[in-house]
Amino acid sequence: MDHPKSVSARKAVQATAGVGAGGTQSVDRAATLLILVGRAGPAGARLADLIVETDLTKPTVHRMLTALVRAGLLDQDPQTRRYHLGPELYVLGTLASARFGLHPVSMKSLVRLSQESGDTAFLSVAHDVYAICLHREDGPYPIRVHSLQAGDRHPLGIGAGSLALLSALSDAEIDQILDVNADVLTGKYEAFSGPTLRRLVQETRQRGYALNPGMLLTGSWGIGVAIRGEAGKPIGALSIAAIEGRLGENRQRELAQILRREARSIETRLHQLGRRS
Repeated sequence: MDHPKSVSARKAVQATAGVGAGGTQSVDRAATLLILVGRAGPAGARLADLIVETDLTKPTVHRMLTALVRAGLLDQDPQTRRYHLGPELYVLGTLASARFGLHPVSMKSLVRLSQESGDTAFLSVAHDVYAICLHREDGPYPIRVHSLQAGDRHPLGIGAGSLALLSALSDAEIDQILDVNADVLTGKYEAFSGPTLRRLVQETRQRGYALNPGMLLTGSWGIGVAIRGEAGKPIGALSIAAIEGRLGENRQRELAQILRREARSIETRLHQLGRRS
């Protein structure tokens, strides 16, 4: 028996059967492949599975996947050969978020944080086992850090906002995330081993805010706090980044206080909007 997802994907492709082999059919097929790869999650999607799920020929699926990889909409792991959502989709998602959800509700808080601190404020969200920077708001202080730009992503735990998100999860969820990210941490983030991230999580919980003491980019420090939804689950994180000399212990506590204030303000606003809908 076909899996329901396979059936729906096949119908989406077959719905274009009467359309010429040109643009519309190709767009529909490409969209279906993007959806199927996204549904595969962190493990990625195999070419063989995508062929079965779409009921298309191997050359057709391979040709379209190659085009999507070339456009940055998909990535292919060079070792497993599995397909994953690509970096350009995160950028597009960032742009779309300006109209929906957390991003617009957070804008006033981000402006206040950047102006009160003088430094750079960020809004981040979790996506699977990664954290994505949705927005960067620069403050008036003339020396700025360039650790994150809107659309950048790192494994959960890498950076202040990302660490705040990770620390707000359950221990079981953290173990699962670190297990999935083990290879990428070893390959690209040598300073962030599993034991190191677990220690940082414990310190974050004890301190009440996440601290990145220049571990990702030398001289670029940051602090962050989680934004929580109705069930107490983290739905985002606010963070402030500055040069090392501007984030001593006293100032960390001061900035943590205004970060918490703005996180609570966003949570209240989201709750009010939810009650109205």
